Amino acid sequence: MTAISVTKARENIYQILSDVNSSSQPITITNNRGKNGVLISEDDWNAIQETLYLNSIPGMTESIIKAGEEPLEECSVYNPDEEW
Repeated sequence: MTAISVTKARENIYQILSDVNSSSQPITITNNRGKNGVLISEDDWNAIQETLYLNSIPGMTESIIKAGEEPLEECSVYNPDEEW
């Protein structure tokens, strides 16, 4: 992960934001107090939040893994009239 000082980040914030969004690579912003931060794109943050949410639902991870192993030809076609 790339690390830059908070001073450099301040000088180049627009370019850094552009880089983070185009590459999806987080950047560590460091300071001399030892309290660093990490800059990530909003899309990546939303993906992290969604993953954390799905992992918080009991059995969801196993269900997703199991569904991923199911052969495509055995998958059901979405029927909006189907009763859940």
